[in-house]
Amino acid sequence: METTIIALPLLVALIALALAFDFLNGLHDAANSIATVVSTRLLSPVQAVGFAAVFNFAAYFVFGLKVAETVGKGIIDKDIVDPQVIFGALIGAMFWNVVTWWRGIPSSSSHALIGGLVGAGVARAGLDGIVWPGVIKTASAIVLSPMMGLFLSMFLILATSWLFMRVTSRSAEGIFRKLHLVSSAAYSLGHGANDAQKTMGIITVLLYSQGMLQGAFHVPHWVVLSCYLAIALGTLSGGWKIIQTMGTRITKLSHHQGFCASAGGSVMLFAASAFGIPVSTTHTITGCVVGVGAARRASAVRWGVAGRIVVAWLITIPASAAVGAAFYMLTRLF
Repeated sequence: METTIIALPLLVALIALALAFDFLNGLHDAANSIATVVSTRLLSPVQAVGFAAVFNFAAYFVFGLKVAETVGKGIIDKDIVDPQVIFGALIGAMFWNVVTWWRGIPSSSSHALIGGLVGAGVARAGLDGIVWPGVIKTASAIVLSPMMGLFLSMFLILATSWLFMRVTSRSAEGIFRKLHLVSSAAYSLGHGANDAQKTMGIITVLLYSQGMLQGAFHVPHWVVLSCYLAIALGTLSGGWKIIQTMGTRITKLSHHQGFCASAGGSVMLFAASAFGIPVSTTHTITGCVVGVGAARRASAVRWGVAGRIVVAWLITIPASAAVGAAFYMLTRLF
């Protein structure tokens, strides 16, 4: 199957489109990083997005690039990728991101991108073009990341409650106020690492398809820097409707709970990034927020809101895959 070689201006336009998705990812997922600090009024929304943006970019200095490699060559066969596949994947993901952002639904930008890539890849080469181990690993994270985040955050609530049981409520809340800020910074760091790398993988496999990578498949340094900058700028732009859902509508949080939710989410994101698993930061933090709310009492969680979010999760990959496939087929007409 031949790969289309395109003119340099079109290649630059596709890279710009990928960076636009990265920017939209940061805007869409800003709430994931800052929901707990806004909900507890630790920082104002404006302060919080600036705080998160700084640590999104700081991931550039901390993490490797295993997630980028998974997305670049572990979801669909890198040898079937052409510019039309990348265009279809990006439009499928961006379409779903805009719809859910507009409706204030914290769906997953990560899985929207994976869905768009799978849909365009299947339209290009059929099911044989899918790298099933990578897709299964990523799809499994839809269930595992929020569930593990939920239980880890519940454990942290119980463990820290026991450790601080002899400390006065006022003193404990002051301590957790500081810890909460640290854990939120760590979560923003993990968010930048896992999510920006997905766009790195897309741009890198596009360059590979055009014969512009010398040597083995690798992520160029300028791609790394550009993607971290784009997601940080997107986060700086905020995502206020989703912040409201994540920060106030699922459950109300104290600094203790906010610390446990963002700390649990940080552990999950750091581990996933280390193993090259492109997890959803949205799913992860939602599971953690539900976990700390349920640890207090089950009625503290607005299960109706959480249920609607889960439905959005389940349809994200099929919906973005359908749009990705449709736009791929559209490009074949020209």
